Amino acid sequence: MPLQTLIGPLLDYALPPRCPICGVTVEADNRFCLTCWQQLDFLARPWCAACGVPFAFDRPDDSLCAQCLTDPPVHNGVRAAVRYDDHSSLIAMRLKYGTRLGLAKLIAEHLLKFVADVSGHPIIVPVPLHRSRLWRRGFNQSVLIGRELARATGVEMDYDVIFRSKITPPLRGMSGAQRRRAVDAAFALRADAPEKLADKSVILVDDVYTSGSTSNACSRLLKRAGAEQVFVFCWARVISNFENG
Repeated sequence: MPLQTLIGPLLDYALPPRCPICGVTVEADNRFCLTCWQQLDFLARPWCAACGVPFAFDRPDDSLCAQCLTDPPVHNGVRAAVRYDDHSSLIAMRLKYGTRLGLAKLIAEHLLKFVADVSGHPIIVPVPLHRSRLWRRGFNQSVLIGRELARATGVEMDYDVIFRSKITPPLRGMSGAQRRRAVDAAFALRADAPEKLADKSVILVDDVYTSGSTSNACSRLLKRAGAEQVFVFCWARVISNFENG
């Protein structure tokens, strides 16, 4: 009899699966308790075709919000599992700061349903960290999510076709123009990027989508290298009150 069969029930008893938000015992790994599940604001259509902001009323799938009509993003759409709030942020923070690396699989499971939206020849590209932050943290949470998504779908992942060449200052409090200037010079492409990305549909993976500055900076370079389209996949999306349409 396999050892796992013998010790599995003992481990389940000693270390039962717990809700990743509140910690109560649940029926399986990477599952939320009913209370926390109901408190999460899962995003679904109708939403802006460009930035993923949910609309209050039904609209055609290609509808854009007022912001994207005025200033269209470089990427081709955002696919976020949930709205960023006090509950969903705990998942992102516990993954990002290393206390629960297994949450990358949970996030990837919630992103699987969006892969069907990506046509053509997809490739997964995680948003990169600067090497100094990578050394301090020991991992890139976007790479962990991308790896789990690649395992579940069979889609190829390239974790360093784009890299962060400069450290960016904190973006909080900056205007949109200031954010763009700060991040546009922060990324660079590997020498073989055009060969790797030509005619591909990129799934750009991140943990949280805030202003779109980072995603647009990456998308701009990826498209310059030949990517046909870029979709941003993330666990949570920050939504300001004025953005709800």
